[in-house]
Amino acid sequence: MSDADGRQAARRGRPGYDKESLLLVAVEVFNERGYDGTSMEELSKRLGITKSAIYHHVTRKDELLQLAVDRALDGLFAAADEAAAMDGRAVDRLEHLVRASVTVLVERLPFVTLLLRVRGNTPVERRALARRREFDRLVAALVARAEAEGDVRPDIDPAITGRLLFGLVNSLVEWYKPHGGATGAHIADAVCKVAFDGLRRRPDAARTPPEHAAAGG
Repeated sequence: MSDADGRQAARRGRPGYDKESLLLVAVEVFNERGYDGTSMEELSKRLGITKSAIYHHVTRKDELLQLAVDRALDGLFAAADEAAAMDGRAVDRLEHLVRASVTVLVERLPFVTLLLRVRGNTPVERRALARRREFDRLVAALVARAEAEGDVRPDIDPAITGRLLFGLVNSLVEWYKPHGGATGAHIADAVCKVAFDGLRRRPDAARTPPEHAAAGG
């Protein structure tokens, strides 16, 4: 590329705003104002660039939504693939999936937050909801397998168990703060202890001092 070509390419986008940084700001605004309530004009004001500079990276607002929800969903399906590839009992694979999903949520918090707020008002949202249902079916199938192996109580429908389990995981978007003191590993441990061992203390459990980690801001 000649120097002239390089200067021309540089003028097409504002320095400091590549597609990734544009996406991060867009997701922040979508979570604040709602996707439907955010215009390209609003994004350009938040970014401090013209709409034409945004259109250098994406042609439509829904491209940003697609990139964002895919970032969350791809992480969750990668966690499901890891669990499926494991040897051993289904309940252990289910616990691995829960732990890995907590990690995805912690590491991709803004993207998962946005995913959980889509309502199916646009084609992109409907595709995202369809992928979420597919993920729910994978979880339910894993629960059903764990029931069949005798490791999970059989008197609750597997689909309900899966929804309750991931309702616990997904609740993190409402209260988890990345810099609140609790790491993703701490949160994953807490979720799995509650989900797989329960809250009630067994009479023969050793009495050790509780470990408290501040999770909120």
